Amino acid sequence: TSFCAAFAGVNMIYGSGMLELGMTFSLEQMVIDNDIIRMERKSMEGIPVNDETLAVEATKEIGVGNDFIAHPSTMENIDFASDPVVFDRLMLGDWRNNGYKDSAEVAHEIVEDVLKNHTVAPVPEDIMAEWKKITEKADQAYLKKAAAEENE
Repeated sequence: TSFCAAFAGVNMIYGSGMLELGMTFSLEQMVIDNDIIRMERKSMEGIPVNDETLAVEATKEIGVGNDFIAHPSTMENIDFASDPVVFDRLMLGDWRNNGYKDSAEVAHEIVEDVLKNHTVAPVPEDIMAEWKKITEKADQAYLKKAAAEENE
């Protein structure tokens, strides 16, 4: 449904990583969902129409109605529309030679790598100071409102 929503002009997608209506959360599902969202955003950029994307030279070379799958231009441009990280676009034989990993296995490997190796850059002090000001202002407004309601 989010793919259809993207083409309808919706620019907010939520629920990444959720399973069972949000009762369960999966880091692997979040990685898979992120890949899908990246592909949706890429499709929203539009598709350029030119001789290369229309495969004009390949069509002249191969001929209409013939097999384009094995042509080098097909593999050269296969990731043009999107460049997935989780979803494998290898030919079946190559996929088998690479260990038969399905998208859930690839997502799990990404999760393990992120948990082991990712470091979060600290928030710059000037931005943190602004956040603290905003938080303090919100806290004061809340306390003032709560006190007024208590006195009513």
